[in-house]
Amino acid sequence: MSGESSEPASGEERPTSGEDEVEIPAVDSVSGFGIPIRGNDIDTDQIIPARFMKVVTFDGLGEFAFFDLRFDDNDDPKAHPFNEERYQDSSVMVVNSNFGCGSSREHAPQALMRWGIDAIIGESFAEIFAGNCLALGIPTVTADSETIEELQDWVDENPDGEIGIDVETETVTYDDRTIDVSVDDAQRKALVEGVWDTTALMKANAGEVRKTAQKLPYVDSTAIPEAD
Repeated sequence: MSGESSEPASGEERPTSGEDEVEIPAVDSVSGFGIPIRGNDIDTDQIIPARFMKVVTFDGLGEFAFFDLRFDDNDDPKAHPFNEERYQDSSVMVVNSNFGCGSSREHAPQALMRWGIDAIIGESFAEIFAGNCLALGIPTVTADSETIEELQDWVDENPDGEIGIDVETETVTYDDRTIDVSVDDAQRKALVEGVWDTTALMKANAGEVRKTAQKLPYVDSTAIPEAD
C-alpha cells in the first residue's frame, strides 16, 4: 500500500452557504509522483474484486486495490506497478482507454484513494467511474493515446519525477513540458468552485432539503427526518 502521498494543491477553501457552514476545498490543481497502469478496459472488478466489498466502511480498501492483478492464488506478489517499491509514494495514476468500465461500484475509486491516488490521467474513463471519482475530489483528465503513452514511458523512467495537473487551465506539466488535457466541464466547475462534495452540501443545507421535501406531494411527511 502507498505511503504518504502528495496532497492536492488546492486553492483557497470556499465555504458553502447553509445553516451549518462547511468548507469544501477547491481542487484547482494536483501534483505528485506518477504511476503507470497500462491496458485498455480495466474494469472495476479488476480495480477492487467483489469479495473485498463486504465491508461496513471503506476503511482499509486501499490494500486490496488491483489485488488479483498483484497477487497469485497463494497471495504471492506478481509483477504490477502497485507492488513496486519505486511507486509507493505515487499519487497520480496514468491509465489508458475506458478505465473504470464494468459495474458502478463506488468501492473502486475509494480503494484507489485509500491507496494514495489523488488524480488520474487517461485516454478515457467510464462515465460512472469518473462521477464516483468526482464525488471524492479526484480529477479524471484525458488526453490522446500518443500523449498518454509518452507520459507513461516518462513515468516508468522517472518514478520520482513530479507531475502537475492544473484542473482550471486543463494542462499537465512534467519534465519541463506542458501538455493540453481535457476536463469535463461539469467536473472542472465542481472541483474549481469547491462544490464537488454533494453529500457535505446536502448536510449543510439539511433544513432547506427538509422544507423542499415537505412541499412534494409524493413524499410521506412521516418519512422525512428532522434536520439536526
